[in-house]
Amino acid sequence: MNKQISSNQERYLNPYLGGVLLGLLVILTVYITGRGLGASGAVKSAVVTTSNIIAPYETQQNGYMGRFVTDNHSPMFNWLVFESLGVFLGGLLSGLLFGRVKKFRIDKGPKITNKKRLIFAVIGGILFGFGSQFGRGCTSGAALSGSATFALGGVIVMLAIFGSGYLFAYLFRKLWI
Repeated sequence: MNKQISSNQERYLNPYLGGVLLGLLVILTVYITGRGLGASGAVKSAVVTTSNIIAPYETQQNGYMGRFVTDNHSPMFNWLVFESLGVFLGGLLSGLLFGRVKKFRIDKGPKITNKKRLIFAVIGGILFGFGSQFGRGCTSGAALSGSATFALGGVIVMLAIFGSGYLFAYLFRKLWI
């Protein structure tokens, strides 16, 4: 079943190998840090830092953001920030190595315009951001790392993510096919 990859076909890592590597990474991360993977905390750190630069007094008085602002420690000096930067740089390196970094393009189905696709992407990103804060973690932190540590909450989150994914895929499929 080995097919030759033509020069114009994009190359990706085998998804089964990628899944095994991701599982090993989660185990290693839990072993080394005592916590799993996650990225939503990095966005929170960036928001708190930006808010503290623009309006320091209001940020420090805010009940939520004030907890993350101290005189001797920047919210950006957080392992989640470095993890997110590593994910971004790793994806960029992979794209460069396998020729997937090209001019800006928008992946979409034939029945949707670029503008509508971008609007849906922004709305989805905002909803996901709020959901990750309400759910106390993103997909990686709550679902992947949670279920890897046999936390009941992680399993419930994983089922909710896949269940809602299938539901929304069914509802919005006409935008893609």
